[in-house]
Amino acid sequence: MDGNGRWAKKRVQPRSFGHKAGVRTLMSILEDCFDLGIKYVSVYAFSTENWNRPQVEVDALMDLFRTYFTKQFSKLIEKKIKINVWGDKSKFPDDIKNAIHEIENTAINDPKGVFNIAMGYGGRNEIIKAVNDAIKAGIEVDEKTFASYLYTTGIPDPDLIIRTGGEMRISNFLLYQCAYSELYFTKTLWPDFSKEELIEILENYNIRDRRFGKVK
Repeated sequence: MDGNGRWAKKRVQPRSFGHKAGVRTLMSILEDCFDLGIKYVSVYAFSTENWNRPQVEVDALMDLFRTYFTKQFSKLIEKKIKINVWGDKSKFPDDIKNAIHEIENTAINDPKGVFNIAMGYGGRNEIIKAVNDAIKAGIEVDEKTFASYLYTTGIPDPDLIIRTGGEMRISNFLLYQCAYSELYFTKTLWPDFSKEELIEILENYNIRDRRFGKVK
C-alpha cells in the first residue's frame, strides 16, 4: 500500500496525514474485496525496515495501529472476517501486542473472509526464522513441511500481488510465497486507490495465462 507519504506531501501535509488517509482506503477496499468474493486479502502494513523511519512517523503509525486494533477492526470481526498478523511483534509496544493477541484469538465460525496484516514483517527474516525453527525441530523439510514453518501456514499463496505508488519491486514481501503470483504495478498512490481500479486490475488478472511452469 505504497504512496501515503507522497500523497500527503502533494497536499502540504505531514506524512501521518497520508497514513490516516491510507487506512481509510484500506477499510473501504477490504469491504470491496470481500463483497466481490475474494476470500483472502493480505496487506503489507509495516516492514522490518520501517523501524528506521523518523521517530515521529513511527509514533504516528503506532497510534494508528492502536486505534484500528482496539476499535475499527472489531467491525471486521462482527462481519465474520478472521484477522491474522504476520511478523515479528516483539518490538511493538505492549498495548499493541495485547490488542493483536486478542484480535488474532477471537474465534470466528465459518468466516466470510480472512484479512492478513504483515507488521514488523520482512520476507527474508521469515525464511530465516522458518529455517531455524525447522533445524530446532530436527526436521528435514520439503516444500510442504517448510511452508508449515512460515507465518502464512494454512493460507494459500497469493494469486495476485498489487503494488500502488509507482514502484516496481516486491520490497521483501512474501518472497517464498510469491513464486508464481501474478504482479500488478500501478502509479496510483494508495489513498487514491478505488474500487473501480481494483475491478480493472481483477479483469486484467482474469485474462492472464497462468501456466505455473507448464506448457498448455
